[in-house]
Amino acid sequence: MAEKVILSLRDMDKRFPGVVALAGAQLTLRKGEIHALMGENGAGKSTLIKCLTGVYERDGGEIYIEGNEKNLFLHSTQQAQDMGIVSVYQEVNLCPNLSVAENLFIGREPKTKLGFVDWKKMNRMSEKIMNEHRLEIDVVKELGSYSLAIQQLIAIARAVDIKAKVLILDEPTSSLDEKEVEELFKLMNKLKSEGVAILFVTHFLEQVYEVADRITVLRNGAFVGEYRTAELPRVKLVAAMLGKDLDDLATIKKHGSAKDISDKVVIDAHGLSHSGKIYPFDFNIHEGEVVGIAGLLGSGRSEMVRCIYGADRSQTGKLKFKGKELKIRAPIDAIKAGMGYLPDDRKNDGLISELSVRENIILALQTRNGFFKMLSREKQDKLAKEFIELLSIKTASTETMVSQLSGGNQQKVILARWICTKPDFLILDEPTRGIDVGTKTEFQKLILEFADEGMSIVFISSEIEEMLRTCSRMCIMRDRQKVSEISDLMTQEKVMDEIAGGESDVEIN
Repeated sequence: MAEKVILSLRDMDKRFPGVVALAGAQLTLRKGEIHALMGENGAGKSTLIKCLTGVYERDGGEIYIEGNEKNLFLHSTQQAQDMGIVSVYQEVNLCPNLSVAENLFIGREPKTKLGFVDWKKMNRMSEKIMNEHRLEIDVVKELGSYSLAIQQLIAIARAVDIKAKVLILDEPTSSLDEKEVEELFKLMNKLKSEGVAILFVTHFLEQVYEVADRITVLRNGAFVGEYRTAELPRVKLVAAMLGKDLDDLATIKKHGSAKDISDKVVIDAHGLSHSGKIYPFDFNIHEGEVVGIAGLLGSGRSEMVRCIYGADRSQTGKLKFKGKELKIRAPIDAIKAGMGYLPDDRKNDGLISELSVRENIILALQTRNGFFKMLSREKQDKLAKEFIELLSIKTASTETMVSQLSGGNQQKVILARWICTKPDFLILDEPTRGIDVGTKTEFQKLILEFADEGMSIVFISSEIEEMLRTCSRMCIMRDRQKVSEISDLMTQEKVMDEIAGGESDVEIN
């Protein structure tokens, strides 16, 4: 592997009102290297990337890139791109209303002699790019007509086609299944062999150890260290990220498995369905129970809970809540009954980015009370401060815009919103996706603490291991149907076998 430094970032500082996001951060990228950037949510990873790509202007520090001896001051993403620094963010930053081809060539469209966009040439070039990446995609269709996973792959294909010296992949695998991750890793290794420096940001430790040559760790905006992956045991990586030894997750499992489940049934659903989304299913959960829902991407996991909650109104069947039949025509009916729902897409379905942390936290409670019974500002402040402390939300104040928080802290704000209503039944759909290992551990502990207090919780996760640590039983979904339940001797192998339906070639999400 080549050792030639292609990018050097030294002593980078970045401050926001009341928050020091970066303090002396450092990063060295070498030609033909996959370099993982690790740290807890709020460690400064996203801020560093945005300073490196011209989204933010840094307050201090230096950036040097191969072929340019001057300290770079990047004022836009276009300027960064011109210097060979290209990024693909966790949440796809393309235009869903434009065609795939238009997205691939935004800002660099081929032109005719008269200066107009050469649509035929652009479509032909786009088809060639898709073929190179073995993606069977109609390039004239709108990007938004494809799944989030496909959109992510298209974004990466666009970045690759720009011929970047430095390719930044910010959580690129968060929306991909195992087969797609495998294809991405093949592509990353191909680019590595061609001399591209790849900065890989992920919270999946196993992925880091599979493809990364080096690891840089940030903590609280500061540089902790740079390590060769082969020489860094996982436990030491976690300790470097957290600044302390990680609690033994075995104690979490012991705590969860020892819990006695109440005989009181909170949710009892029979034959609920929604045409085109989920076939008729039965489901029940007891007081203080944590039930997992497992399955492949698109198996019906989210559709099942959306049907229970009323986000997708059930068209058949009956639902009993605490022994009484309940008709849910819309989510407001579920909220008033005593349910909560943390959706899997926090950006579009959970957060209101234009509002403060306080306003986001009290939103569900205010909605349940009705807008003729407004919470006093004093009450709002008290609740916000209480849950910021309870959930260890890292924010400068209750009035900080929620959009300024890290992903993990945004997720905690949504959780606080629902815990604030003191629900009897809480749905958590991928609550730990895209957040660091330390915050995941906090979430798992909180789930079990809430269950101990009598809350009934549905937990959906693509990571089977974390559901095994927290759930007393698991519902298995396949092809938009609930196909089985597992309660005794739950193991990862048994769950995966049920998901696959005995087909060994089925890829597990």
